[in-house]
Amino acid sequence: MEISGTVRQILATKGSEVSTTTPETLVFDALTLMGEKNIGALVVMEGPTVVGVFSERDYSRKVILQGKTSRTTRVGEILSQPVICITPDDSIEECMTRMTLNRIRHLPVLDGGQLAGLVSIGDVVNWIMHAQRHAIQQLTGYISGQYPA
Repeated sequence: MEISGTVRQILATKGSEVSTTTPETLVFDALTLMGEKNIGALVVMEGPTVVGVFSERDYSRKVILQGKTSRTTRVGEILSQPVICITPDDSIEECMTRMTLNRIRHLPVLDGGQLAGLVSIGDVVNWIMHAQRHAIQQLTGYISGQYPA
């Protein structure tokens, strides 16, 4: 099945609100924000510039497993860099490719260099499931003769 659509369409469905933090923020405070918002990652910003992504994976691998503490470690010490981004006009397929090749679960969306949203692997999976349901409905209608000629 061909996966059609753009990142812009995902953002139109899910919204473009993005939770952010700074490199100076303590990991504990970033984790608290993530818990309050029930999210798995924060985009790390220095002013208007995206400098990285801080995720639960960063915490588990770069704080806990290295014997650091979340109350003394700053986000900037452990964030995922270089930041890998996508644009609103990139395809969903390109989004999946970047996530897979880079083994990441979150992609900041930059439009003209400005943060325009965040796409997660869950967003992509939801898009694909919706597209599959739609294709199945069309095929079912075609087979049963309900598809318009």
